[in-house]
Amino acid sequence: MRNTTPNQRATTMSDNTTSVPLADFIEPPNPTEDEPFVPLAEPRKMNDTPVAAAATPTPTTATTAPISNGTPTEAAAASAAATTTVATSGSSENSIFSILYTIGKKVAIVGSIYLVGYMGWSVAWLIAPVILSVARDQLGKTSAKKRDIAKASALACEKDVILARIDELPAWVYFPDVERCEWLNKILKQVWPNANHFTRTLVKETIEPNVALALSNYKMNGFRFDRIILGTIPPRIGGVKIYDKNVDRNEIIMDLDLFYASDCDINFYLGGMKGGIKDFQIHGWVRVVMKPLIRSMPLVGGLQIFFLNNPNIDFNLVGVIDFMDMPGLSDLLRRIIVEQIGAVMVLPNKLPISLSEEVSAVALKMPEPEGILRIHVVEAKDLMKKDISVLGKGKSDPYAIINVGAQEFKTQIIDNNVNPKWDYWCEAAVEVSQHAILVLRLFDWDRTSDDESLGRASIDIASVIKKGVVDSWLTLEDAKHGLLHVRLQWYKLTADPNDLQQILLETQLLRVTSMSSAVLSVFIDSARHLKQARSSSKPDPYLVCSLNKQKQQTAMIMRDDSPVWEQGFTFLVSNPDNESLNIKIYDQKTGNDIGQYTYTLSTLLKQFNMEVIQQPFQLQKSGPESKLYMSLSLRILKPGEIDKESDALEQVAALTRSSSVKTPDVAVVAPPTFKDPQAPNKRQSTESPISEEELAVPMKISPALSASTSSEKPISELAASVLTHHFPETSSTAGEHGLGRIQMSIRYSAQRQKLDVTLHKIVKIPLRDPSNIPDPYVKLYLLPGRTKESKRKTGVIKDNCNPVYDASFEYLISIAELRQTELEVTVCTQKGFLSGSSPIIGMLKIPLDDSEITTPAGLNTWFDLQPEMRHE
Repeated sequence: MRNTTPNQRATTMSDNTTSVPLADFIEPPNPTEDEPFVPLAEPRKMNDTPVAAAATPTPTTATTAPISNGTPTEAAAASAAATTTVATSGSSENSIFSILYTIGKKVAIVGSIYLVGYMGWSVAWLIAPVILSVARDQLGKTSAKKRDIAKASALACEKDVILARIDELPAWVYFPDVERCEWLNKILKQVWPNANHFTRTLVKETIEPNVALALSNYKMNGFRFDRIILGTIPPRIGGVKIYDKNVDRNEIIMDLDLFYASDCDINFYLGGMKGGIKDFQIHGWVRVVMKPLIRSMPLVGGLQIFFLNNPNIDFNLVGVIDFMDMPGLSDLLRRIIVEQIGAVMVLPNKLPISLSEEVSAVALKMPEPEGILRIHVVEAKDLMKKDISVLGKGKSDPYAIINVGAQEFKTQIIDNNVNPKWDYWCEAAVEVSQHAILVLRLFDWDRTSDDESLGRASIDIASVIKKGVVDSWLTLEDAKHGLLHVRLQWYKLTADPNDLQQILLETQLLRVTSMSSAVLSVFIDSARHLKQARSSSKPDPYLVCSLNKQKQQTAMIMRDDSPVWEQGFTFLVSNPDNESLNIKIYDQKTGNDIGQYTYTLSTLLKQFNMEVIQQPFQLQKSGPESKLYMSLSLRILKPGEIDKESDALEQVAALTRSSSVKTPDVAVVAPPTFKDPQAPNKRQSTESPISEEELAVPMKISPALSASTSSEKPISELAASVLTHHFPETSSTAGEHGLGRIQMSIRYSAQRQKLDVTLHKIVKIPLRDPSNIPDPYVKLYLLPGRTKESKRKTGVIKDNCNPVYDASFEYLISIAELRQTELEVTVCTQKGFLSGSSPIIGMLKIPLDDSEITTPAGLNTWFDLQPEMRHE
C-alpha cells in the first residue's frame, strides 16, 4: 500500500478488495453522525463529479411548518412548500434594491461610453477596463468555486470524500509516523465557540496595528477591525506527528496538518469605508512546542505555536470596500494581510502562550535561532520569454524572490535577459531546521501589469545542514524550461568569543559587505516610569530597536507609563567589536521620543556565555527613574561540518579560504611580486627585468598582527592593493614579438564564484609613425563564444605608448566553467579606425585553468602581446 502509485492504489482498492480492503485504514462512520473528513490541499474532481456532491445536505432556512405524519412524499411536499414561502418573502424584500442596483449599473455604463466619446479619448480607454473587469470576474468565480468545494468537503462524510479522492489520501495513510487524531477534531469542535474571544484579542492587539501601519505607507489610513466572528466550522487536523528522537527532554514537539475552511464574518473599516472578509481559508503544517516541562500542574510551562513555512491563505473581500477587488489594490490589501499573519505565526515568528507562572516570559519568548543559512543566488539560464516585442516574443526582465519562512529577500531586476546573472547574497536566520524549506520564485517584471511567473524551486534546509555546502543547478518547476544556479552554506552558532576572528577573516575575504559574523537575540520585557509626553494623559508607548539598517518595532500599549511588551527580535551583526544596538521609545500620539538607550555589543563579548538576562538599564532623555528591562544574547557564526562524501568540486574549492584562516597564524602572500614562468605559457619574455629574489614568498603573521589586520584594514583592501600594485621596473624591450607587454592580475574567488581581472599597464607599444601616436585601450572577452555579455573595455588614453589603467573587471562564472574558458585580451588604438589600417596593436589568449588563479593572491604577472589572431 505504501510503495504503490496512486493509480495502483486505486486499482488495488477497487478490483482487489479481498487482499487490501479499504476498511483496513478507514474507520466505519458512525451510523448516527457522519464522521468529518481529513482535509487535503485542494479539492479535485473525479469522473467529472465535484467532491461537493458528496457533502451532506444541510438545511439552509429554518421553518416552522408542520411535518406531515403521512408518507415520505407528503413530508417532502410540506417541507418544499415552507421553503418556497420563505424564499418568496425574501425575494420581495430584495427586489427594490435589485432594480435600483441594475438601473445604477446601466447608467454608469452608458455614462462612461458617453464620456469617452465626449472627451475624444481613444477606444483603448473603454476596452482596457472591460478586459480587466471580465478577468476579475472570472478570477472571482474560480476562487469562489474553490472555496465552496473546500467548505462542502469540510462538512462531508470522510468515507465519501476519501472514496472520491482515493489518489490523494491524507498523510496518515502514507506515512507511518503521522497518526490520525479524530479525537482532537472532536475536542476542537466542542471548544470552538469559546475560541472566538481569544482570536478577537489576538487580531485586535497584534494583527490590526501592523496592518494599519503597513497600509499607512500607501496613504491608506484608518484601518481597524470592527466585528470578528469565527463561525461554526472549526479547524480540522488531518494528522499529527510526535517527535521522540533528537528532542530535548525538557520539551515535547508535535506537527499538525491544519486545514481551516471557515464561515467567518469579519468586518473592518478603512478610511471611513466598511468592508469585510468572508470564506477565510488556511492550510499548512503547524508546529506546537510544549516547553519547559515542570513538576506542578499543568506539567507544561508554555506553548510555542507557529507555521514551519508560509501556509496557503485565501479569502474573499466583500462590502463597500469590494471596489478594491480590482487588480493592484486588491492584491495590495491581500498581500498585507497575509504578511501580517506570517509576522505572527510563521518562522522565525512564534505565537507563545504561557501556561504557568513558574516559567518566565524570557524562557518562552526569547528568540533561539538554530543557525544561519547563507544564500547566494548566482544566475539562471534558459528562462521563458514573457515579454512581447514588435517582432514577436521578446525576452524577460527576471528577478528572484527568496523565502525562508516569513523572511523574504528580492534580487535586482535584470532587463531584457533570459540568462541573468544576479550574484545576489543574503542570510536567513533559521529557528527550526526540521521540515524548513527554502523557496525561490522567479518572476518577469512588467511595468503595466502583474509580474508573470518564470518558475520556482525549493530546497530542504535539513539537506543543506547535512552537507554543509550545496552548490547546484536547480530545474525550475511550473515552467516549460529554465535552470537556477544557487549556492548555500550552513553556519551553526557558538557562544565562544574566540571563534569571532575566524569568521571575521572569512567574511572579509568574501568581499561582500552585507554578510554577518554573529547573531544578536533581543528580548524586550518592559519599561518602568516613562516620562509623560502629554500633561493631560499617560503616553501610548512603543519601542524601536535598530542595528545598522535593520529595524524592529514592538506593539503599542495604550495609556501606560510602565508598558509590558514581552517581545523578542533577532539581528544579524557584521562585527560585534564596532556595532551598537540603538533603542528608542516613542509616544504614538505625539511622535515624541520619551526614552532611549544605546548598548555597545563589544561589552556583551565579555559577559559570561555572552548573555545578559532580565537586566535593568537606565533610559536616557527620560525620567530619573525610567528604566528598560531586557535580555540580550550574542552568538558567533561557525561554518557547519562539510559532508566528506560529497563529490562536488565547487564545495571543496569554496572552502579553500575558510580552511586557511582556521588558526591565528594565517599564511598570506607578501605584497606583490610578479613571477616569471617564461616561455611555456608566453607570459614573459626571457628578458624580464624581475629577478628570482623577487618571487612571491609566503610568510606567517602573528596572532596580534592578524587581529590588527582584521580591525584596522580589511583583508579585502589588502587583496585589492595586491591587485593594483605594479613595480617601478619596466621592460627594456617590447617583448618577444615587439608589440609591447601588458601587466595583469587575475584572481578567482571560489566562494563568490567570481573572476577578478585587473589591467595595470602596458609598456613599449611600438611607435610606427612618430606623427601618429596611438590612443590605446583594451578589450576583454571570454572564450569560447565571445558573447556580448562577456565583453569588457577600458577607457581610451590619448597619445601614449605606455598607458596605465589600473582598471578592474569582474566575471560571474562557476569553477567548472572556468577550467574550460580562456580570456582573450586585445589591445587596440582608436586612431586605427580613422587611418584605415587595423586598429589592433596586439592580443593574447590566457587559459584560465591555471591553479595559481584560484589561490588567494591570484596570478600577478607580465604577458607579451602577440600578433593579431583570427577569431574562431
